[in-house]
Amino acid sequence: MAIIQVSHLKKSFGPLDVLKDVSFDVNKNDVVAVIGPSGSGKSTMLRSLVYLEQVNGGSIRVQDDDLVRDGVYASPQKIKQITAKMGMVFQHFNLFPHLTVRENLELAPRVVKGEPDEAVRRRSAELLDKVGLAEKADHYPAKLSGGQKQRVAIARALMMNPDILLFDEPTSALDPELTGEVLQVIKQLAREHMTMMVVTHEMGFAREVAGKVMFMDNGEVIEAGTPDQLFEHPQFERTKAFLHRALK
Repeated sequence: MAIIQVSHLKKSFGPLDVLKDVSFDVNKNDVVAVIGPSGSGKSTMLRSLVYLEQVNGGSIRVQDDDLVRDGVYASPQKIKQITAKMGMVFQHFNLFPHLTVRENLELAPRVVKGEPDEAVRRRSAELLDKVGLAEKADHYPAKLSGGQKQRVAIARALMMNPDILLFDEPTSALDPELTGEVLQVIKQLAREHMTMMVVTHEMGFAREVAGKVMFMDNGEVIEAGTPDQLFEHPQFERTKAFLHRALK
């Protein structure tokens, strides 16, 4: 069953067509890796799913609710309801530097959802334990490594109990030795059947964890399939050329 349906998505920045005609479905419990060269529209596509970018045409449907249909957006209240179903983890963490790790996690459930303190505190403790950072609860982000900051960002996204998690190049700002600890958390979420879309340059991760890989280039989805199909038997020259460079 499709939990996200994207049809003929178009997005321009001035004269530059960033998304040309993007269509795809994501099913419940799917882990979809989105790969492709820089500037191919991957991040813009992902950000459009949570209304961080407004598209110029096409449709986005999330769990049978229209975020945008043929370029016309739902009401602000409806947009808020739909985007609340998705959590976003950014390349550069976006943690609040003046709040502790625990406060970063607990702010949104309290302010946005009005959840009781006891429930919020219990869940933040559980999630920090899950990402291996229970002992860092009272630290400020400046005291954390990049890998630790990204794990906090993942825990913060999970605090809102999303049905879908979106990752925008979650390891590209990290030193190589810190990448593994973040990928391990994402792998664990995959084992728990969290529906996820991951824009990534980590080909090994895409191959190992994703059930579906989507290759984008020049604002288009060139091809999509299982990791075996895409990595072992790419159908298009653009895919072959990209993989030849990426897998060197």
